[in-house]
Amino acid sequence: MENEEKLMTGEESLRIISEMINKTKTNIQQGSFHLLFWGWLILICSLGEYFLMNFAAYAHHYNVWFLVIPGGIVSMTYGIVNGRKAIVHTYADRLYMWVWFGFLFSFFVLFIIHSKDLGTVSPYIMMLVGFATFISGFIIKFKPLITGGILFWIIAVIVSFAPASIAPLGMPLAMITGYLIPGYMLKYKVSHDAV
Repeated sequence: MENEEKLMTGEESLRIISEMINKTKTNIQQGSFHLLFWGWLILICSLGEYFLMNFAAYAHHYNVWFLVIPGGIVSMTYGIVNGRKAIVHTYADRLYMWVWFGFLFSFFVLFIIHSKDLGTVSPYIMMLVGFATFISGFIIKFKPLITGGILFWIIAVIVSFAPASIAPLGMPLAMITGYLIPGYMLKYKVSHDAV
């Protein structure tokens, strides 16, 4: 009788551990959604602005960035809905969330400070994104994301010294190497770990 109770406790423990592991996979999958969503959105905006500025000679080429407003609403809605579905929130989940809230606050402060010269803000944005991406990679223990953060920093430095004609291409390159490639790798990992 005593062995059966211990066995049940052991089985319960394994079930709980299994649920926690599956929950972590779900949270990581939410992270891959945000990487891919923002990676594609910023890639489209940055390339759109580059082409409107250089090939269409459109005076208000920066208007393409207004797409981030509905993008932010979609991203927040997705995060809130999936956050409410979560049964368990780990310390890593909270840390991951606060890293990105810290990025968001820093982003707004940066825009306030640089409001008179937004043309030079791109390397600073890449620096902030690189930091949040790098830390996020450590939180979820995913090396391609850590590498993505490092690539954001490297591209930020290159863009700072690049000629004005090619510097705007740094952001699309950073999105591909720092968000999209790690995002698809993370999505692939989650889908194959679930099998």
